[in-house]
Amino acid sequence: MITVYDTATGSLNIGDYIIMEAAKRELNDMFKDEIFDYFATHKVLTREELNRAWINSLAFVCGTNLLRGSWRFKAVKNQWSISFFDGFKMQPAILLGVGWNNYRKKTKLRAKIFYRNALRKDILHSVRDNYTKEKLALCGIHNVINTGCPTLWGLDDNHLSTIPKAKSGTVVFTLTDYRKDIELDKKIIKILKKQYEHVYFWPQGSKDRSYLIEELGSDSVTEINDILILEESLAAFDTLLQNGEVDYVGTRLHAGIRALQKSKRSIIIGVDNRAIEMQKDINLPVVRRERVEELDRLIEEEWQPELNIPWCEIKKWKAQFL
Repeated sequence: MITVYDTATGSLNIGDYIIMEAAKRELNDMFKDEIFDYFATHKVLTREELNRAWINSLAFVCGTNLLRGSWRFKAVKNQWSISFFDGFKMQPAILLGVGWNNYRKKTKLRAKIFYRNALRKDILHSVRDNYTKEKLALCGIHNVINTGCPTLWGLDDNHLSTIPKAKSGTVVFTLTDYRKDIELDKKIIKILKKQYEHVYFWPQGSKDRSYLIEELGSDSVTEINDILILEESLAAFDTLLQNGEVDYVGTRLHAGIRALQKSKRSIIIGVDNRAIEMQKDINLPVVRRERVEELDRLIEEEWQPELNIPWCEIKKWKAQFL
């Protein structure tokens, strides 16, 4: 029996389901004869659930920007809903493609103490980017390697060669309700309507749709009536990607990675540390939102993504369990 801290169940962000799908695939491939016991990170676990999670000799925390520079005594306000004091009691866990929550200058002592107790000391941890690796090193945790997010582990050169070099006539875009910039987001929509014949919008997060309609589409300057809005489900997004030529452009990182998985041209607009750090590390196709004027050129040019996936580190991390 293997404990898996599930970062998708209970989440209002469908990107977490994209990450968890990839993490489950990798774990199932590595542990073909084992049984997995899943525990949601988005809800406070009962004492009975915690005791069950801590019995198993292996425990994995999967993906997302779960690590942060502060940790509360109570579990309810922590992104990984484990209390500070439970860090001293639990079976220490192993990170699988986990990232840091945000850019922060300092990590508080309480968070450092929690990580030193809650994370395995004898096994290498897999993190999403070098920034996360550096933040953990400042906590005194050095058994860490940058493997990138597990959503990227299937994007080898053969797969990337199937992605079209030139733009299509259709685009699907995303926005991020908790990273708003009304003026720049309006510019993105204006560029996409100019560049593409058909424009779709996919609400990856629970409030993305209302942000588009109520805030960005509330004036006559930003016309959204001819934008086709998809259902808020991964199935709806996948169906669009799989049935025809379509590009992806948007602020949602894992929607962009999903498009790459489905062999679609993808331009991710960086609005936080996640996309920006992954661009630095693996050359993910990212345009920073404050440089939105570069978007026209990138859409019009012919190119294919050339990613620097850390295959050696991925192999090294997996080899620990074989």
